[in-house]
Amino acid sequence: MARLLPNADHRRMPWKNGGGETVEVIVHPEGASLSDFGWRVSMASVASDGPFSVFPGIDRTLAVLSGDGMALSIEGLGDRLLTPQSAPLPFPADAPTTARLAGGPITDLNVMTRRGAFRHTLTHHVASASTALPASSGERLLLALAPLGVSTGDGLIGLQPLDALVLAGAEAAEVVPAGDSAAFYLVEIMPA
Repeated sequence: MARLLPNADHRRMPWKNGGGETVEVIVHPEGASLSDFGWRVSMASVASDGPFSVFPGIDRTLAVLSGDGMALSIEGLGDRLLTPQSAPLPFPADAPTTARLAGGPITDLNVMTRRGAFRHTLTHHVASASTALPASSGERLLLALAPLGVSTGDGLIGLQPLDALVLAGAEAAEVVPAGDSAAFYLVEIMPA
C-alpha cells in the first residue's frame, strides 16, 4: 500500500554535529534516533562550508537538489564536485568529509543505510510520459521534484515538489507527469 509523506509533514531537526538543519523524510524503524536507524532519507540546507557529521557503520548517497553545488573532500575518495546535474554520489558516512559551497547555499538529498543490514540505490529520473517504476525486493521511495502523479492499485496519488511516496517493493506503480515532464528521485532500500 502506497504511503504519501507530504513535504509539510517532514520532521525538522538539527544536524548530528549541530552545524545546520536536516529535514527527515522517513526513518526506519519509525522513531529511530540518529544512532540506531536501519535506514534514513533526509534533506539538508547547507549554508556554509564545514565538516559532515560522521555516522559509523553507515553508507550514504548524496544528491544536490538546488543551488550551485558543493565540493566534497572525502577521506579515501578525494575531491568530488556535486551539482544538481551530477549523478548521486555514494560514499561511506564514516569517512571524514568536508564540504565547500560552490556559490551559495544548497539543498541536498541524503540516503543512509546501516552497513550489513540494508543497502540502497538513489537515481534521478525525468519522465516525459507515463513511466512504470521498476519493482524491487525491498521498499521504494519516490521524491517529487515537480508536480506529478503516481498511479497505484489505490488510484492516482498527486505529489507536489519535495513530497515523497513510499511503495512496497512488489507494488506496481506508474509515474504520470502533471506537465510536459516529471522529475523525481527514486530511492530503493533492500535487505543486505
